[in-house]
Amino acid sequence: MTDTVDAPVEAPEGFVEARPMEDDDPGLFAGDTGTLPFEARRVLALVLQRRYLAAADHPAEWKALLAHQQVLESRCHDMFVELVVDRDYEIAYKRQVRSEGLAIPVLLKDEPYKRVETLLMLFVRNRFRQERGAGETAAFVDAEEMVDYALGFLAHDETNLAARRREIDNAIATLAREHVIAEVATGRYRILPVVEVLLPVDRLRELTAWLRSGGAPTAPGDEAVPEASAESSPESEDDE
Repeated sequence: MTDTVDAPVEAPEGFVEARPMEDDDPGLFAGDTGTLPFEARRVLALVLQRRYLAAADHPAEWKALLAHQQVLESRCHDMFVELVVDRDYEIAYKRQVRSEGLAIPVLLKDEPYKRVETLLMLFVRNRFRQERGAGETAAFVDAEEMVDYALGFLAHDETNLAARRREIDNAIATLAREHVIAEVATGRYRILPVVEVLLPVDRLRELTAWLRSGGAPTAPGDEAVPEASAESSPESEDDE
């Protein structure tokens, strides 16, 4: 009689093969029951924390995201969140899952940009397209260009120009804080590719049509701008 050894049975696709308890990792912290390696956990936390994750800002995390993309997508789906990975622009962001017939708790809040912020988003988005269309590898804009553009939409009888200038300056600061633009010198900014994600073509066309129609304000200085929006986690903070 010949002894035979059964061939190991492979785990079905999508399942993690169980390991003997003596081979278990000690964990990253006391009581850790997680199964992902540190680099995968870190990139998952960053994606949930930030409005988006860019390879240019986080090259190591971007590499980890691509290496663990399938399992990270699954972890996000467990929370009714979709992980969107744009390999062309090397940007990853999250999107709330919404489905009729399912009572889904909303984890991400839809946070609209203010009117002046939306105007500036449109301006830098168009500048980005123009420069890319001309073959440039990077697009830049000056703060004064953005100020002049936004001031052009004030009502003719606007008198509190100082307050409006502060509003525009705050909008520029918001776009910089949201990493839509990055200051490369005093008053000069590089437009980051994420603007094409935050302001997709359909929204761009809607805003452009509004501008061509005259963009009549609803009240002095109060532009009736169709607002852009982006989903973010509540109380999210940037990890600089």
